Amino acid sequence: MAGGVGARGARLPLLDVLRGVAILGTLMTNVWIFASPGAEWGGVLNGSAAGAGAAEGAFRFLADGKFLSMLTILFGVGLAIQFQSAAKRGLRWPGRYKWRALFLFGEGTVHFVLVFAWDVLMGYAVVALLVAWQLTRSVRTQRVLMWTAAAVHVAVLGLLTVFAMGGGKGEGDGGSGGGVSGLVVGLYAEGGYGEQVLFRLENAIALRMEPVISFALLVFLFHLGVRLFRAGAFRPDADGRRIRRRMCGWGLGVGIPLNLATAAGGSEFFMVGRYGAAPIVAIGYIGLVGLIVDRVRRPGPLTAGLTAIGRTALSCYVLQNVLCVLACYGIGLGLAARWADYGPWWVMGLWAVVCVVLFTGAQLWLRRFEYGPLESVQKRLLRR
Repeated sequence: MAGGVGARGARLPLLDVLRGVAILGTLMTNVWIFASPGAEWGGVLNGSAAGAGAAEGAFRFLADGKFLSMLTILFGVGLAIQFQSAAKRGLRWPGRYKWRALFLFGEGTVHFVLVFAWDVLMGYAVVALLVAWQLTRSVRTQRVLMWTAAAVHVAVLGLLTVFAMGGGKGEGDGGSGGGVSGLVVGLYAEGGYGEQVLFRLENAIALRMEPVISFALLVFLFHLGVRLFRAGAFRPDADGRRIRRRMCGWGLGVGIPLNLATAAGGSEFFMVGRYGAAPIVAIGYIGLVGLIVDRVRRPGPLTAGLTAIGRTALSCYVLQNVLCVLACYGIGLGLAARWADYGPWWVMGLWAVVCVVLFTGAQLWLRRFEYGPLESVQKRLLRR
């Protein structure tokens, strides 16, 4: 996750704030996976929030797919920053960037195996390598590739939705957890850590399907991040503010009604909501956060905390998942099983607690060190 440096070499504070928001926002979705029966496997079978209460439904509606798309766009921005830096220094491209992407893939693989099956880093690394190569083509070719990826994604999404509507709702196997096998529920509630790692490895294909299904969307969003950066969408000038206003207006004005419609359509339209409407809302979120930051005269504790998380985004992303594993699974506090009958409030509380830990921890860490732990490892390994 590259730092936010603008076209004139000055750091763009908005990018750090946006990364911080995106990291905490992805947890708003993932925390329900950790807290659900069957945890990661339950996320495969019970992806939507259908049947959830008003509070949980609203919480999940605000987050599901939106912050993941925001994070993807910001990865594209980071790629554009690296490309610009290499061009200014007269370096070959992708050159050393491919090693950065390979490190990300390796880190994501370790994260997937040892911590969380819904890791996003592996998919980002593969897409980053592809889009990095595409950036060597002409601007017109890049535009064609971007919209071709969008068209492919819409076609795939349409086919999957038609399949979901024709297949109807699958019947559970009688196990607990709304169709999740009782053995899997027990694995995360009472099983050992080694058993959970082995389960991820044995079911790696099913657990890695999201980046495959959304691959074309990831390519499109990476390119969108590149184009937004080049257009100056994150600069603190009049042009940047104008672009952010348009992003906010169009993203929220189109995305939210579309997302509401997909939510009303039921579970058959879950994928359209998560992978179709949510990316549009994410554009609006970026614009909205930008407009709010534009109005901040003196950055306060909230801005400082989000900036610190943004500067240590890779470390915070992994840490928040580790904390949720220790809180929810039987290898830790086992709250998912112990508090299963206490409604959604404890899950929202867990999200808030983890946010506070990241807010505090990131700022304390940066008082002594320039980079986050994983960011430091990356820089040392890639240094030549």
